[in-house]
Amino acid sequence: MDPPLFSRDFFRPPLWHDWGEGFVRQTRCEGLPEPQWGLWNSTLAQELGLPEAPTQEASAYFSGNGPQMPWCSAYAGHQFGLWAGLLGDGRAHTLGRIPAGNQEIQLKGAGMTPYSRRGDGRAVLRSSLREYLGSEAMAGLGIPTTRALALMTSHLPVRRETRETAAVVARVAPSFLRFGHVEHLAWHGFPTELKRLLDLLMVFHYPEARHQPNPVLSVLEEVVERTAHLMAAWQSVGFCHGVMNTDNMSLLGLTLDYGPFAFLDRFDPQFIGNHSDQEGRYAYDQQPWIGAWNCAVLGSALSALIDDEKGIQVVLGRYNTLFATSLLNRFRRKLGLQQALPGDQPLVDTLLSLLHQNRADFTRFFRFLAQDAVQTEPARLEEEEEFQGPSPWTEWVRDYQERCAREEGSALARAQGMRAINPKYVLRTYLAELAIRQAQQGDFAMARNLESVLRTPCDEHPEFSSWALAPPDWAGALTLSCSS
Repeated sequence: MDPPLFSRDFFRPPLWHDWGEGFVRQTRCEGLPEPQWGLWNSTLAQELGLPEAPTQEASAYFSGNGPQMPWCSAYAGHQFGLWAGLLGDGRAHTLGRIPAGNQEIQLKGAGMTPYSRRGDGRAVLRSSLREYLGSEAMAGLGIPTTRALALMTSHLPVRRETRETAAVVARVAPSFLRFGHVEHLAWHGFPTELKRLLDLLMVFHYPEARHQPNPVLSVLEEVVERTAHLMAAWQSVGFCHGVMNTDNMSLLGLTLDYGPFAFLDRFDPQFIGNHSDQEGRYAYDQQPWIGAWNCAVLGSALSALIDDEKGIQVVLGRYNTLFATSLLNRFRRKLGLQQALPGDQPLVDTLLSLLHQNRADFTRFFRFLAQDAVQTEPARLEEEEEFQGPSPWTEWVRDYQERCAREEGSALARAQGMRAINPKYVLRTYLAELAIRQAQQGDFAMARNLESVLRTPCDEHPEFSSWALAPPDWAGALTLSCSS
């Protein structure tokens, strides 16, 4: 029988809780003084067997004021391409697993941990709300991600670039294990724990790998595949992570750690979402390559357990093909193309070039293309002022129309399918900023409405149609950094 909700024994220990001080430490949260509810994800809560409405008991746990001793893990990583050594959960406390779905719940911002280094272990309302909305926006788009369950606020002052107030976001995932966990155990002399980590991954997340001739190599192969598909998913919706360090890469292929992320407005392949990234290492067009680079680092860290260098290189070598195929298939669906024909890649490449040259809004373009009239009269694209620029669309529109004619099914059915996958709404940076400004005044109405709209981003939501417009001019001045 499961223990009562939010009793002392409600959270089961994480699967890695007994791996010794080289990997995990227990420590109490500092918690938030006088915590207040900001957001409670009632939809996710019900999926997890938790109350639809937040309770007083939940408030204590999700503000870091519960009676339990959470767990914090050590990990390492490469940050901006350089080895950073020991890192770890500097402001994350894992409460444990909950019975429903065997999901881990982790608090971010509940105070210092043994791995805080010179940090204060806190998170501010601004970054916490962005993570909450960002992860739920990605879930609404069907992209693998950690989830957000709760957001707690406090008047506790926290100093970043300016004086802000503290917050804690409770996030959920089957596991928060990262590439960096493997790196830490491999390069800091914990071979037994590294083997246990791979055994855990195989038992709970990659069970088919256990039956392969080289099980650890099979795990690497699956992680490489998931990472390639994840990068394709990001690119297809114009998502820019901002800090793709190896310690921010999930071993389960989830979008992890929402810092200076952004969704593209006007299409720019070299868009840099993080103004701390002065070299543009994590720009939009670099994300696929960085995914491959991070997988190579993971392969190197696992080499002692695999003992098959040629096999590792073969697995890593599949990344580019997996990514390219996955991305092309996603763009086919965005264009309403069900068949795979030889000329599809040039059609997509030309389109992306035109989007860039004409500074067209990425999300709005594909949504516009999905309208019934466009499917029957593609030349209308030339008449739309927001898509006009130095490069005419005439030739591409003709090629696209000819390509659509080779598809089975009606134009109406094609448009309906396109509207089902091309979002009308994404979490644009300026929308998050407006929600943050209101939340800082104690008003979470816009944040709750955004959460609701982003849960079904392809629906019309006519009462919020202004959120689907191109961003206002002032949005161009917004910048994001690693503290975002």
